[in-house]
Amino acid sequence: MFKLLLGLILPPVGIFLTYGIGVTLFINIGLTLLGWLPGSIHALWAISKYNEMNKEGTV
Repeated sequence: MFKLLLGLILPPVGIFLTYGIGVTLFINIGLTLLGWLPGSIHALWAISKYNEMNKEGTV
């Protein structure tokens, strides 16, 4: 829940806390530089997808 809130307010921070440094973080930084809304949408989607995969045990 905390990561989702960070993903909404500060998208790269939420992604960093979920995925660490990697491709997903750099994609999110690029989208956030294009605008807050694209970065936030990507962050919420990516964090939710990670949580879903974690519950299934595939991560």
